[in-house]
Amino acid sequence: MAGDSVIAIDIGGTQLRVALFAGGALQDRAALPTDVEGGPSGVMDQIDRLIDKLCPGAARGAVGGIGLSLAGPIDTETGTVTRIPTLPGWDGLPVAKALSERTGIPAMVENDAIAATLGEWRHGAGKGVRNIVYLTVSTGIGGGAVVDGRLLHGRRGIAGHLGHMRMVQEGPTCPCGAVGCFEALAAGPALRDRAVIASQSGTGFLAGLNEIYAIHVFEGARAGDRLCHDLVAEEAMYLGQGITSVIHMFSPDRVIMGGGLSQAFDQLAPGIHDIIRRDAMPPFKTVPVVKAALGGDSGLVGAACMVLDAGTG
Repeated sequence: MAGDSVIAIDIGGTQLRVALFAGGALQDRAALPTDVEGGPSGVMDQIDRLIDKLCPGAARGAVGGIGLSLAGPIDTETGTVTRIPTLPGWDGLPVAKALSERTGIPAMVENDAIAATLGEWRHGAGKGVRNIVYLTVSTGIGGGAVVDGRLLHGRRGIAGHLGHMRMVQEGPTCPCGAVGCFEALAAGPALRDRAVIASQSGTGFLAGLNEIYAIHVFEGARAGDRLCHDLVAEEAMYLGQGITSVIHMFSPDRVIMGGGLSQAFDQLAPGIHDIIRRDAMPPFKTVPVVKAALGGDSGLVGAACMVLDAGTG
C-alpha cells in the first residue's frame, strides 16, 4: 500500500463529512455544512480544510487514497458525475480526477447507496452474508446489492436505483420526473405530505404543530395518536410493497434498511414484514428486513473499504 491511512468522504446536500481510517478502523472525523452555493470548487476547498484538520502537516503523506461517497447517478467507470439534483453545477464533473488533483491523493468515487451497501456488508448488518440488499430511506430512496458474494455495479456502475421502480400508474410525481415511483410513495417527503393533509382534520397530535416533518408522525404514534399510527401503518405498507419487489428481484438472505426513516425501524418493521408475508411468493416470505448496524456511517465505512479493496490505500 502507498500509505497507512485512507480518507473517506461523504458529500451530501446539507453536510460534508470526512473521516480518517487507519488499519481499517475509524480514527477521527470532521464535518461542515456543504458549500452548495460554492459549487465543486467551494466544496473542494472545504475538503482540503477538513483533511488538513485530520492529517496536519506531514501526516497527509501517510494517506494512500481517498474514497468518495456521493449521491448519484455517478458513472464510477469514469469517475464522472451524471446528475446530482442537490448539488447544482456538478453535472459532468470528473470528480475523482478533480479531487485527486486538488488533494494530491489518489481518489475513487462511488454512489453513496452502493458505498453504504459495501460498508454494511463488510462491517455491519450484512457481515458474513453472501446476498444482501441495502435500502436507504430518507429524503429519497436508494440502494445497492451484493449478489453471490459480489457487490453489484452494473452498466457504468449505476445499478441499485431501487427508488425508481414504478409502483402505481397514477400518483405523486417523483423527483426523477416519473409518476408513482417507490421513492415518491415511501420516502420521507411522501410521508410528510400525507401527514400535512391528515393534519387538516384539525384534531390530534399533528394539528398542534406549526411545521410537520416525517419524524413527527413517529413521535405522535409513540404518544398514542391514532392518526399518526395509521400514517405509520400506511408508510410500512408502501415500504413492504417495494421491498417485496426487491426481494423477488435479488433473492437476498436479508434486506438492510438505513437512512433517516430507519430511526423508526421498530415502528415500521412489523408492518413491513406483514406485507412481505402477505405478498411475497412462498420461497421469499421469510426473508428478514433488519436495521443498518452502522447508522449514518455506512457510506463512510464503505468508501474506506472501496479504497482498501483497490489496494490504493
